[in-house]
Amino acid sequence: MIVRSKPNMKDILFTINGSILPRISGRLIAIALVSVAAIIAAQHHPGIFAQISPIPFTLIGIALSVFMSFRNSACYDRWWDGRKLWGDLIIASRSFARQSSTLEEDDRRYLLHGLCGFAAGLTARLRRADEQAAIKPWCDIGGASRGPNPTNAVLDRIGKYCLTLMLSDKIGAIHYSVLEAQITALSNAQAGCERIASTPVPFAYSLLLHRTALIFCFTLPFALAGTLDWWALLPVLLVSYTFFGLDALGHQLEDPFGLEPNALPLDAMRRVVEREMLSLLGCEELPPAIAPRAGVLR
Repeated sequence: MIVRSKPNMKDILFTINGSILPRISGRLIAIALVSVAAIIAAQHHPGIFAQISPIPFTLIGIALSVFMSFRNSACYDRWWDGRKLWGDLIIASRSFARQSSTLEEDDRRYLLHGLCGFAAGLTARLRRADEQAAIKPWCDIGGASRGPNPTNAVLDRIGKYCLTLMLSDKIGAIHYSVLEAQITALSNAQAGCERIASTPVPFAYSLLLHRTALIFCFTLPFALAGTLDWWALLPVLLVSYTFFGLDALGHQLEDPFGLEPNALPLDAMRRVVEREMLSLLGCEELPPAIAPRAGVLR
């Protein structure tokens, strides 16, 4: 996630880091070359593009911008839904830790380390990394680590341990039900994140916008070269930057758990859980909070 202050005029004109420009620079260069070729052709053969009116491009551009805004809104909803789910995960972890404060130290350490393992495992799962390696420093889930869902196995481990505490009369049935409610909340957060990660925006919808934007931007220079001459470069590149930029930004937001600059900072949120759980256990040496690097928080 890009973490920057409100841009000033200097940032607007010259900032590259955090901009979508590096992602679309190749396409912009190609559009510029096509525009130059169209302008030179119009200069050497006046009237060659006279029958190409800019009016249809105006209508198509308006329709394309509307449809692209719909897609970007859908992608942003996925991003924001993922952020809310991780917020719910942090809330449930804090609530579980608070509600387990009456337990003996060893029992509480076992459970809170399990929460750290769950957060680490879910981060790895959503980023298609090694869940077992992420969970292992915090807890041992045995043979379940080779199963289809090691992260859920951590929750199962925590739930069974809470049940053991109730059966051994260390906690009452009401206390157990309160802890189980937080485990359910954590499970719901995981399922919601998996729903987003496994259900992309329909491919045909994205492909339609990609193709339409590409065709529109590559043909626009031929409608403007005959009347604007070299000035045609300005509107063509500005429109191309807008359409290609929105397209690339929507692609990044579509997968909120990825490693793109605009993806959610899963590592930072996982570290929040780890630091708070360890602090509640009385640990004085906490892992450092993850800070932004070059304006990007991972």
